[in-house]
Amino acid sequence: MDMNVNKNHKDSVFSALFSDSEILRELYSAIEGVDIPPDVIININTLSDALFMRQINDLSFTIDDRIVVLIEHQSTINENIPLRLLMYIGRVYEKIIEKKNIYHRKSLKIPAPKFIVLYNGKEEYPDHRELRLSTSFKDTHGLKLKQKKYEPLELTVQVYNINQGRNPQMLNRSENLNAYSFFIGKIKEYSEHLPLDESVNSAVKYCIEHNVLKDFLMKIGSEVINMLFYEFTTEEIADIRYNEGREDGLEQGHKAEKIMIAKNLLSKGSTPEFIQEITGLDQEAIISL
Repeated sequence: MDMNVNKNHKDSVFSALFSDSEILRELYSAIEGVDIPPDVIININTLSDALFMRQINDLSFTIDDRIVVLIEHQSTINENIPLRLLMYIGRVYEKIIEKKNIYHRKSLKIPAPKFIVLYNGKEEYPDHRELRLSTSFKDTHGLKLKQKKYEPLELTVQVYNINQGRNPQMLNRSENLNAYSFFIGKIKEYSEHLPLDESVNSAVKYCIEHNVLKDFLMKIGSEVINMLFYEFTTEEIADIRYNEGREDGLEQGHKAEKIMIAKNLLSKGSTPEFIQEITGLDQEAIISL
């Protein structure tokens, strides 16, 4: 396995699929119900950790240097996503604006931000919902402060359900988003009667045979199976943790998750070093498997 590929830009299947300027053009056009002309420049500036060469957020890009778009993909809705995106957008602006310019007296013109979450988890969720940063602010009543007419800081996130059968108009406008939704739906369908690793393998095989994300799945190969197994296993363990709500259950569930992932990665030919990086297990535990 090429560890540089795994560590570089493919932290998730979603990020790997949509880390292309033309596919992002199609994706954003579908979400917003517009058509971005082919001569409008799309620049990807997704945040990454320079030390570990890993993505920090899912997708970030500018459109004609006038709009900066942050898109996150979630299989479970995190109510803290507006706060996370607030932190991300500050770092993105640092990347696209020279720091010295902010000390000029003349007002800077910066790309207008857009915040989007694409959800395809198991829990029931509406086609569209807005999440606002201001709902996280602590209550200031009782401090006898002057009543404010509006929040001095606000960030609004548009959340869209991209499961099959939801937001059909949006999915039909983006071949890649529709195909991705179908692919993940196929994994969920198989997982009703097959183990997770078999479900992922079966979904990959089915989609390749039926020309759904065929080129993408064949190009990434077994790596997509490793990524999806990790993503879905993490999601399942998160559900276990939430339902159990006990400290011992959390610890046992977390350990079981790591061992399950390690076994699958070993069966796919991953190196002990890569497995240690992914799971945090020590070398002795990995070798014993």
